Amino acid sequence: MYLEDDTSTLELGASVARLCQAPLVLYLRGDLGAGKTTFARGFIRALGHSGRVKSPTFSLQESYIIENMMLFHFDLYRIRDPGELEFIGIRDASGEADSICLIEWPERGEGAIPKADIELAFRHAGEGRQVDLHGRSEKGRSVTRLL
Repeated sequence: MYLEDDTSTLELGASVARLCQAPLVLYLRGDLGAGKTTFARGFIRALGHSGRVKSPTFSLQESYIIENMMLFHFDLYRIRDPGELEFIGIRDASGEADSICLIEWPERGEGAIPKADIELAFRHAGEGRQVDLHGRSEKGRSVTRLL
C-alpha cells in the first residue's frame, strides 16, 4: 500500500486502530524515518488519547491508559541485547488481556518479545512510503482482511 505523506500514514494508523481489540501485538518494521512512529501516533489518537504522543526512542516505552485498556508503545532501536527487555516490562505488558502493544524495531528483541498478531513493514518510496501489512495470527488476519 502506498502512503503519499504523513497524513495518509496517520490515517492508516487510525484505520487499523478502529479494527483492533485487545489483546493484540503489532510489529512496526522499517528504516529510520520510514513512518513507524507516525503510524503509531495515528493509531493511539484513534483509540481516544488526546494528549501528546511521544516517540519512545529514548525512554524505550510509553504507555497510555485508554478507557479500560492499556496501550504500550515500545521502540527497541537502542536495545543491544534482547535480555535488556526484562527491565522495561515488555513481557508483562504483552501478557495483559486488556493491552495492545506497538513494537518498533522488533528484530532487536527477537526471542524475548511476544509474537506479532499484525506486522507492518514500512519503507521509503519516492516522496512517500510503501507499507506491507501481514496478519501473523488468526486475529491479525481478521483485521488485515478488512483493510
